[in-house]
Amino acid sequence: MEIWINPACSKCRSAISTLDAEGVEYTVRRYLEDVPSEDEIKAVLGRLGLEPWDITRTQEADAKELGLKDWARDEGSRDRWVKALAEHPKLIQRPIITADDGTTLVARTEEAVQEAIGHGRTAS
Repeated sequence: MEIWINPACSKCRSAISTLDAEGVEYTVRRYLEDVPSEDEIKAVLGRLGLEPWDITRTQEADAKELGLKDWARDEGSRDRWVKALAEHPKLIQRPIITADDGTTLVARTEEAVQEAIGHGRTAS
């Protein structure tokens, strides 16, 4: 299991606490330091079944500076959004957990973290 986190994020810290309490083995990726490539972001989006704008933190200063709220949200604009996420990782919604079976979730709630844990355990 892998979790993409920003240590300053309370939801990330909560997810880590839940994983620890459940005794789950996981790898932490501090995605602001170990920035995912465009291909890695596309792979995560594929597993999530989401578009890049679905996981973009549009209220961040970087988003406002880029004018993201005015960007088209269509197939033709997808690569532009992915590039923005790779160049400005603060824009990536967090935490993102990929379970051992490949299931990937934006784990902002306790329920989502528990679902990821369930998928991790069924793969073992």
